[in-house]
Amino acid sequence: MGRIEKEDYDRQPLTVLIGPQFSRVNIKVHRQLSAIRVDFLPGGMYRMLGIPMHELFDDGFDALDFFGTNMRRINEQLQHKSSLEEGKNIVEKFLLNQVTGLKEILPFDSALRMLLNNNGNMPIEKTAQFSCLSMKQFERKCKERLGMNPKMYARILKFSKAYRLHEACPQLSWTEIAYEAGYYDQMHMIKDFKVFAGVSPSVIEKQLLSTPLRMQKDLRY
Repeated sequence: MGRIEKEDYDRQPLTVLIGPQFSRVNIKVHRQLSAIRVDFLPGGMYRMLGIPMHELFDDGFDALDFFGTNMRRINEQLQHKSSLEEGKNIVEKFLLNQVTGLKEILPFDSALRMLLNNNGNMPIEKTAQFSCLSMKQFERKCKERLGMNPKMYARILKFSKAYRLHEACPQLSWTEIAYEAGYYDQMHMIKDFKVFAGVSPSVIEKQLLSTPLRMQKDLRY
């Protein structure tokens, strides 16, 4: 894993726990990639770990540091499985065993789910109202459970939809994608691409033509 401004790559552990991601990360695959990915709903990682997300913001960590011998055992089991389906079952069983320790779900979590389902296209003030918190309380809770302020999270959601739309429907023009993703105009979308992807949409388009990986294709719209 290496950020876009680096030319070298860091070798990653067998199981990586990635905190709330802001910066672009380039992945270099050696020979063949066989991996199982788990995506958390907003606030889900905090509910499982109980760690303020700003402490994990924009970085990756060895999952052994969080789950200890249990994760070591999972890694060993996965090394001896011949199919991803078997590996998926092992990971699901492990995560279900963690459910008993989850922090309780709050109106805040339901409000974030609504923001996610709307791809960031919901007024932050309205989201805060659904969370039954004042605006200041809502912003503090976002820092704790998301690692960032709510406006930045909403921008990432909107950018993510635009990116995934291009991956799934490359025949769409960038003007059409900006509209479908809920941007005010194409220039606002271009600005977010430069912030979160480090390059303009036209450069992303060329880069995707040269890579077989589609890291966001399985995420829901």
